[in-house]
Amino acid sequence: MNHLDIGKQGEMLATSYLEEKGYRVVLQNFRSGKGEIDLIAWAPEGALVFIEVKTRALDSYGGPEEAVDRKKQDILARTAGSYMQQTGHEGEIRFDIISVLLRNGQLNSIRHAEDAFFPM
Repeated sequence: MNHLDIGKQGEMLATSYLEEKGYRVVLQNFRSGKGEIDLIAWAPEGALVFIEVKTRALDSYGGPEEAVDRKKQDILARTAGSYMQQTGHEGEIRFDIISVLLRNGQLNSIRHAEDAFFPM
């Protein structure tokens, strides 16, 4: 399984996970400029959530969420701004990170960091 397949599997698992928690996923893989947001969803409490999904087959190099550094956060924030401009959204937003760990192609664990960072 290559890294693109692993990423797609992680996004599918994250979508199912969110839907089970009452989120309504409205868009996958939103692109603007050089940025991409993996999932955009409405949280049960009404916030619009921009979600970065990080999937790894092994966690020997640290957790997947550790790959969301300041540069990646800035790209996500710019891309979210573009989405909000296109849709006219002016309400509450937040940025979440979902970490998916796979073992032998099967789900090992999902961690959901709500409000994981605030763009500067």
